[in-house]
Amino acid sequence: MMVSEDSPLLTSAAHETIYDRFAPDQKRWIVFIVSFAGLLPMFVSSTFVPSIPQIAKDLGSTHAIVSLTVSLSILATAVGSLVWAAYSSFYGRRSMYLWGMPFLCIGSCGVAMSTSLRSLLFWRFVQTFGCSGGIPLGAGVIGDIYKLEERGTAIGIFFGATLFGFAVAPLLGGAAAQYWSWRNLHYSIAVWGLLELFLVYFSFPETSHPGTLGIDKLKRRRRIHITWVNPLSSLWLLRSPNLFAAMLASTLVLITDFVLLVPLAFTIGARYGITNEAIIGACFLPNGLGNFIGAPVAGRLSDIVVKRWRKKRNGVWFPEDRLRATWIGGLVMIPLSIGASGLITTYVGGPVGLWLNLLCLYTNGMGVDFVFNPIGSYNVDVAHSRSAEATAASAAIRSFILSAATALIIPSIERIGVAWTNIIAAVLAIIGQG
Repeated sequence: MMVSEDSPLLTSAAHETIYDRFAPDQKRWIVFIVSFAGLLPMFVSSTFVPSIPQIAKDLGSTHAIVSLTVSLSILATAVGSLVWAAYSSFYGRRSMYLWGMPFLCIGSCGVAMSTSLRSLLFWRFVQTFGCSGGIPLGAGVIGDIYKLEERGTAIGIFFGATLFGFAVAPLLGGAAAQYWSWRNLHYSIAVWGLLELFLVYFSFPETSHPGTLGIDKLKRRRRIHITWVNPLSSLWLLRSPNLFAAMLASTLVLITDFVLLVPLAFTIGARYGITNEAIIGACFLPNGLGNFIGAPVAGRLSDIVVKRWRKKRNGVWFPEDRLRATWIGGLVMIPLSIGASGLITTYVGGPVGLWLNLLCLYTNGMGVDFVFNPIGSYNVDVAHSRSAEATAASAAIRSFILSAATALIIPSIERIGVAWTNIIAAVLAIIGQG
């Protein structure tokens, strides 16, 4: 059941007891496992970009053509998140983790063995599809085990851990491309997926609330029960104007991340004479560090806002209270950081320009979290029993938009320059907050 976002809500004592099924230590272990799984899609995505030049050289292709795999990966993320979330509402969260990891392992080995662009594109899709459930399933799990007033902090920790991939993955991807092998890197990702599979199998319980799964409601069921679940049904949740507006706001904010990071080798790298893939990968570090630090802070802030406004209304809660925590990121940190980065790259050379750009990357990483995390918690609050599906629906539409936007970034920079491209992205982020 999805609550109406237009209605004030009171939390019943009976509803609260469902969150006491797991001890605090067990909850922390569950958050660790889902964060470990959520880190995978970030890692798979972010390690690839710095290695594009070497992959293009090995496969006899161009940077622009190989960069199409970035858009394809975003598309695979959209499709995969819808599939895993929809089936998790029927079979449970645990089963979807167990089904997804083999796709990741096989796809990673396929990417590592690719000898042509066609095989790279195919296996890259399989690889990304397999791990794409990490974010929506993780958000759903946290909604299953944490109360309203704890949920923002827990999701902040989850996003902080998963976004840690943005901090280290580009550096590792660049280092692997420069000093090791991009193929060996993907074999390593396959091993990681296998480890996650064992962790889930041996120590991860089903967290869905008793009696809420589709398979639990069947009067007759076979030992191996296979049911068709329409993955597109999750998209119907976005008929809610508030959920759709929240999705659009987070998308316009996330575009600024892609505008800064996807062409980094061709903007900051070219402007400041950086050709070493490992150093280019290290330039991603401030943005990831901003994500890592900003996520738990943003989550905690959103919980404080919810408690404060709930107290003002004598216990009455409006889900939209949590969205007040997005203003500092969406109206200040993000527009200023991306706009300043474009102007600095264009007009400020030398070490000063590089350091100022790195500061902008850090600020943008924090700002994105100050919008993204409260919205993620809001989705769980409003569509609680279908939180994984709501998260996946938002992620899917966001991924489709980002897929198209990513393909336009480099052509836009080539046509109107990095400064104007960044300014346009800053204006879109501000519009999203409107």
